Amino acid sequence: MKLSIIFRPANRSLIRELVTSDFKLRYQNSILGYFWSLLRPLFLFGVLYVVFTKVIRVGEAVPYYPAYLLLGLVLWTFFIEATLSGMNAITGRGDLIRKVSIPKYIIVLSTNISALVNFTFNMMIVFIFMILSDVPFRWTILAAPLFIIELVVLTLALSYLLSALFVKFRDFSHIWDVVLQVLFYAVPILYTLTFPPKWIAQIISINPLTQIFQDVRALMITPEVLTTQELFGSQLGRIIPMLIIVIISVVAVWYFRRSSHNFAEEL
Repeated sequence: MKLSIIFRPANRSLIRELVTSDFKLRYQNSILGYFWSLLRPLFLFGVLYVVFTKVIRVGEAVPYYPAYLLLGLVLWTFFIEATLSGMNAITGRGDLIRKVSIPKYIIVLSTNISALVNFTFNMMIVFIFMILSDVPFRWTILAAPLFIIELVVLTLALSYLLSALFVKFRDFSHIWDVVLQVLFYAVPILYTLTFPPKWIAQIISINPLTQIFQDVRALMITPEVLTTQELFGSQLGRIIPMLIIVIISVVAVWYFRRSSHNFAEEL
């Protein structure tokens, strides 16, 4: 999948049409429309903020915990939306694939671009909330997009892998739902890496999502956030999760290209 192929005028037009149609279908007959994509993480944020600051009180030890929590939820919402829509991309466009010969990878890519558009608007809410919460803006925030790109690469790789697997094995929708439920608590969205014992925190830190979330928070919210690199005491805390992303990407591209030739017959 060369970038030069993706950015051909015909392919750019196709991606634009697919992203536009995705937005129209998703918010069709909805009064609030796009605003539901903003309200979902905000409602969840409100509930979790009360629980983890007033009941369990995990947030008391975290500087600027409201912004810390909201940023984590926005990153998590993007991960869920991108992988779920990516997994259903091929099966959801079955009629189009059977009738027209189009690059299959563009269909999956368009779902992730659609999720990325939603994520961009949600991040604007995060910035507004940071201002209202008096979070000091530091120059390190300029490096945060590098780790967000890492998240985009991970979600896109998983989307390709899941979309190809879902065509052949429909049980993967249920399996992925369970995986997401486990990940929600295995990734420090609600808590910090200082909360569990160190050996558990190190196991959690192998997950690329943990490394990405903590690095973005440390750059955007406060340098007091414990990153995976600091937890391991070396660059291994960052290299291992990145290596996992590389492996997932290679496997995903190989399996998608191998399976895509039979999509029309299997749908």
